[in-house]
Amino acid sequence: MATKDTLTPQTSLPKTSVSLWPLLWRVYGYLRLYWKYAVVTYFSLLLVMAITTLVPQFIRWIIDTGIKGNQPNVLNWSVLALLGLTLIKGILNYFLGTFSEIASQNVAFDLRNLIQKKLTQLSFSFHDQSETGELLSRAVQDVERLRFLTGRATLRILEGVLTLVVTAVILLVMDFRLGLLVLVMMPLLVYQALHFGVRFRPLSLLIQKQLAILTTTVEQNLRGSRVVKAYAQEEAENELFQYENNRWFDLSARSAKMQAIQIPLLFLIANVSSVAIILYGGYSVINGQISLGVLIAFITYIGQLIEPVRRLGMIIPAVAIAGSSAERVFDILDTVSEVQDEPNAQYLTDLKGHVRFEHVVFYYGKRKILDGVDFEVKPGQIVALLGPTGSGKSTIVSLIPRFYDPSAGRILIDGLDIRHVTVQSLRRQIGIVLQETTLFATSIRENIAFGCEDVTQEKIEQAAKAAQAHEFILQTEKGYNTRVGERGVTLSGGQKQRLAIARALLMNPKILILDDATAAVDTETEHLIQLAMEKLIKGRTTFVIAHRLSTVRRADFILVIENGQIVAQGSHELLLQTSTQYVDIYNHQLKHQEEKL
Repeated sequence: MATKDTLTPQTSLPKTSVSLWPLLWRVYGYLRLYWKYAVVTYFSLLLVMAITTLVPQFIRWIIDTGIKGNQPNVLNWSVLALLGLTLIKGILNYFLGTFSEIASQNVAFDLRNLIQKKLTQLSFSFHDQSETGELLSRAVQDVERLRFLTGRATLRILEGVLTLVVTAVILLVMDFRLGLLVLVMMPLLVYQALHFGVRFRPLSLLIQKQLAILTTTVEQNLRGSRVVKAYAQEEAENELFQYENNRWFDLSARSAKMQAIQIPLLFLIANVSSVAIILYGGYSVINGQISLGVLIAFITYIGQLIEPVRRLGMIIPAVAIAGSSAERVFDILDTVSEVQDEPNAQYLTDLKGHVRFEHVVFYYGKRKILDGVDFEVKPGQIVALLGPTGSGKSTIVSLIPRFYDPSAGRILIDGLDIRHVTVQSLRRQIGIVLQETTLFATSIRENIAFGCEDVTQEKIEQAAKAAQAHEFILQTEKGYNTRVGERGVTLSGGQKQRLAIARALLMNPKILILDDATAAVDTETEHLIQLAMEKLIKGRTTFVIAHRLSTVRRADFILVIENGQIVAQGSHELLLQTSTQYVDIYNHQLKHQEEKL
C-alpha cells in the first residue's frame, strides 16, 4: 500500500461547473417560508448599524463639548447615554443572532428533509453508483455549511458592506481630504476580497469531495469490520485510510496557506489607512484645521471598519465553500429518478398475481443483461429460476417491483403494464425474502412490523409463529422488545431469515420473490426455514431463485436462464429429458441433494 511519502497527491483545482450566484440565490429561496424571522433579523441589523455609526459622532461631541469645553455635567450624562446605547445595541444583537439562527436552522431542516425524501425516491441505479459516505457528507456537512451561509455568514456580509458604505459617506462629509485617504484603499480591499473568494471556491470543492471519500472509507471499515478482521486486513485498511487522510491533509494545508496569505493582506490594506489618518490627522489638529474630537471620531470609524473587513476575510471563504456545498446538495435534489410514477398512474388494488414478461430487454449502462425474455406466470404458481452466476436471475426478479425499468418490452401484472401503476401500490403487493436479510437497529417487533402500519402484537406473534421464529424470540433478553444490532449482527443467519419471512407473512403480499439459499445454516435451522417458506408460499404467485432440489421439484415450472435469455422452461421431469443446460445444472448443483430427500 502507498504511504504519504509515495502518494502525496498533486491535485489540480477543478473548474466549477455552475456559476456561484445562481446557486446562492437558490439557497436563499429557502428563506421565503421564514421571512418574518428574516425581517426581524435585518431590521435589528439596521438599528445596530444606526447605533454603530452614531457612537463615534457622540464621542466626538463628548470630547469637543464635555471635555474640551470643561463641562463635567455634559460629560457625566453623555457617558451614561453612551452606556445606554451600548445596552440597546446588545439587546438588538441578541434578537439579531437569535432570529437569524432560527431562520437558518429551519432552512437546514428543510434541506435535510428534502434530501432524505429524494434519496428514498431515487431508483436503484442511483444508489448502485453512489457511496454511502458521500451521501452522508452532503446531507450533514454540506447542509450545515448552507445553514451557516443563510444565517451568520449573510448577516456578517451585509453588516460589513453597510459599514463600509455608511462609514465612507460619513468620513467624506466630516472631512473630504481625510475621507479620501481612507477610501482610496477601499477598491483594492474589495477587489482582493472577491479575488480570494474566486480562487478559494474550487479548492474548497476538492476538500469537500475528499472529506466525503474519507467518510466513505470510515463507513465501509465500520460496516465491514468483521470481514476486515477475519482476513487480517487491519494494516492494509489502515494504510488505505492513511492515504485518503493524507490527501485531505494536503488539500487542507493548501487551504490554510491560501488563507494565511490572503487574510493578513486584507488587514494590511485596511491598516495602511489607519496609519495615514493618524499621521495626516495629527498634523491637522496641531495646525487647528480640525478638532481633536473629529480626529478621534475618524480613528473610531477606522476601528469599526477593521472588524467588518476581518469578518469579510473569514466569511468570503465560507461563502465559497457554501457555493460548492450548494452545488453538491442540488446535484442530489435535481437528480431525476429513472423509475417514477406516470402522471395518471393507477393505484393497484385487489391483485390476483398474474405476471407476464413480453420481449423484455434490459441494459445496465451499456451492458445488455436481459435479451428478449418472455414468460407467463398464472396466479398462485411457483416459478423457479436457475442459471449460472451473472445469467440474469436477480435482474428478472428486480424488474417485477420496478427496482429498475426494462429498456425494451413490458411487464404485465393482471394485464396492467407495471409502468402505468403507482410504484408504492405495486411494491405493497410484493414480498421479498432474500438470502442476505436486512434488519434495522431497532426491536424485533419493529423489524417484523416494518412496512405494516397499526399492526397488533397478536398479528406480529402469529406471523412469527408461522415463520418458526416465535420460540427463539421468547428466548432473547426482552422478547419482542429485544433490540437487534446494526444490520442484525446479534442474530444468526437463520434467525434473520425467519424474521424476514415473518415480515413478509405480516405484509400478506400477492406476489413473492425468494432466494431460498440455506447453505449457510445448520440442518435443524434449514428445516425450520423450509417449514416457514412453505407457509409463506401457499396461495401466492412466487418467484424463487432456486438452490434446492426440493424447491425445484415443488415449482410449477422452471426457467433456465443463460446469458440473459431463457434457454429452457418446463417441469423438473420434462427438463431432465429435453434440456442439456438443465441437466448440467442438475448434475453440478442439485443431484447431490438426492440423498437427503
